[in-house]
Amino acid sequence: MKIAEIHTKKGVMKIKFFEKDAPGTVKNFIELAEHNYYDGLTFHRVIPNFMIQTGCPQGTGGGGPGYTIKDELTGDNQYHDRGVVSMAKTSRPDSGGSQFFICHNRENTKHLDRQHTVFGKVYEGLDVIDQIRQGDVMEKVIIKDEEVA
Repeated sequence: MKIAEIHTKKGVMKIKFFEKDAPGTVKNFIELAEHNYYDGLTFHRVIPNFMIQTGCPQGTGGGGPGYTIKDELTGDNQYHDRGVVSMAKTSRPDSGGSQFFICHNRENTKHLDRQHTVFGKVYEGLDVIDQIRQGDVMEKVIIKDEEVA
C-alpha cells in the first residue's frame, strides 16, 4: 500500500490513503508529490482547534496546479476527524486541485463531511498537526510502499 510522509521541521506526518473511497483524489495527490510539487510549500492557513492547510504554490490560498479534480464524496470514509486529510476547494463543486487540509478534531470539522473529499488520514505523527503554525514549510513529501494496519 502507498503512504505519504510529509516532512516538516516540527516532525513527520505519515498518511495512509483511502484509495477505495477517493481513487482519483489519491492518484492526483501521489502524482503531484512524485513530481515534487509540494516540496517547499507553506502551511498558508492554520486555524487552531480546526485545521492546517497547505498545497498552494503561491502561499496565499489562491493557487493550484492549473486544473481541477472531481469531488469524491460518497465513500465510507467521508467523515472529518482528528488527522483526516481532505481536499480544499472553493465554494463550487469539483474545484479542488492541490490544496489540502488536515483536521485537528471532529468537534469543529463534522460540518465538512461529504462536502470536501476525504482521501487519507495521519496514522503516525498526529502530534505534529498541533505544532504546525502558519508559514511553516513542507520540506518534502515522499510517497512510499509501506504496510499499515
